[in-house]
Amino acid sequence: MLVLDREASVPMHRQLYEKLRSEILAGRLKADTRLPPTRLMAEDLGVSRNTVISTYDALLAEGYLESRSGSGTWVATLPADAVTARNALDKTGAPSLSSRGSRMAKQPRDRTIPGHIAFHPGYPEIKSFPFSTWARLLKRHTRYSQEDLYGYHWVTGHPRLKTAIAEYLQASRGVDCGPEQVIVVNGTQAALDILARVLVDEGDVCWMEEPGYIGAQNALLSAGARLVPLPVGRDGWSLDDEARPAPRLIFVTPSCQWPLGCVMRMEDRLRLLQIAERHDAWIVEDDYDSEYRFRGRPIPAMQGLDKSGRVIYMGTFAKTLFPSLRIGFVVVPPHLADGFKRVASNTGHYPSLLLQAALADFISEGYFATHLRRMRRLYAERQKVFVSMCHHSLNRWLSIEESDAGMQLVGRFTQAVEDETLWAAAQKQGVNFSPLSRQFFSSPPEQGAILGYAGIDLKAMREGIACLRAAFIDAENSGTFEKQPTSG
Repeated sequence: MLVLDREASVPMHRQLYEKLRSEILAGRLKADTRLPPTRLMAEDLGVSRNTVISTYDALLAEGYLESRSGSGTWVATLPADAVTARNALDKTGAPSLSSRGSRMAKQPRDRTIPGHIAFHPGYPEIKSFPFSTWARLLKRHTRYSQEDLYGYHWVTGHPRLKTAIAEYLQASRGVDCGPEQVIVVNGTQAALDILARVLVDEGDVCWMEEPGYIGAQNALLSAGARLVPLPVGRDGWSLDDEARPAPRLIFVTPSCQWPLGCVMRMEDRLRLLQIAERHDAWIVEDDYDSEYRFRGRPIPAMQGLDKSGRVIYMGTFAKTLFPSLRIGFVVVPPHLADGFKRVASNTGHYPSLLLQAALADFISEGYFATHLRRMRRLYAERQKVFVSMCHHSLNRWLSIEESDAGMQLVGRFTQAVEDETLWAAAQKQGVNFSPLSRQFFSSPPEQGAILGYAGIDLKAMREGIACLRAAFIDAENSGTFEKQPTSG
């Protein structure tokens, strides 16, 4: 990436010297990097070989480079204080972010940390995924075929995958839709970004569950929405709407509330639909892990109850298959389908057609249903074991109970402590969880730990709980805990 100015008064060898030296000092040319031979460097830059030779000689003499017999010229290892990460930029004249960009940059994020899988919520079992089958399906489509999977076609989803998703949702979730209503996107956050762009104007009121999914909060706030809490407690959703301003949009996770895990009763679903109709509002139904219900009969999706075309349904394969697949979907009312397709195309929120074709086969050939049945049984067993282990090892600090659905549980502290403080202590022990307080945006946050159990085997579960116990003990010994119990 070296560019020399042939019109400048500074000689070419001096320009090359200054550029190479600054790249080394800035850390962009790292120690033990081999430089091109002088002849090749000269050809690439369009200068004489003598110009490159004299530059290399000067840098060799000053210790920036070193010559190794038989292997060329290399960047030398300099003293630590001689190398700067990068010269500080003069920001006085730099343009600022847009209002939307600034809001997006300020939003918190919740993510996995390599080597800290236990106990990140929403993380599925990866080791049991049928990767040999998946590899065979991918290989089937990586050979050039009659299907055009290598261009810009089908930006709203591969036709066979849209059909497979629609048929699955109709059969398993009671969703009323056809393939033309399905828009395939690259993950949940992409779906939320599209929904926020299409449905929300600056200053619009959006009812948001509290506690509620931080990714939805971020997308709506970034779009300029005014979030109004829709409180959720152990007994469900508080739907009295007289004191709340009229919403433009209502975001809910009725089949397995994030993060509390409760399921919205049928009468509350019908009531929420009535509220949305009265206020002429949209409902965004995030059905992120509805497949994992362990007791009782599944409750159909709210979208299937909607008679006025105001529920937008969204889901993801990150929880059922594996997160890095980055494939999610949105089901929109028929009259919005064309507009959403254009927005999805313009934003570029669409995943690889090769992956979509393989996923279509994975669903239509029965592998998806088989994998779900296995994971449902496995997660039900793991939840029981996880709760039992927590009761045995963490009962002094943490209250946790089994749930009918979901891939994570909320543990509430039995003593007063800030969950962010405990999270920092857990990180030092090599354990990850999500602080409950991050899911609040309006009222004083409740303190607790959102603990994922689905993606860890018994050995890792036992080790993780031992590390979490050590974090509790460290916090207790350091005086972090107060003596009185927390409220709620």
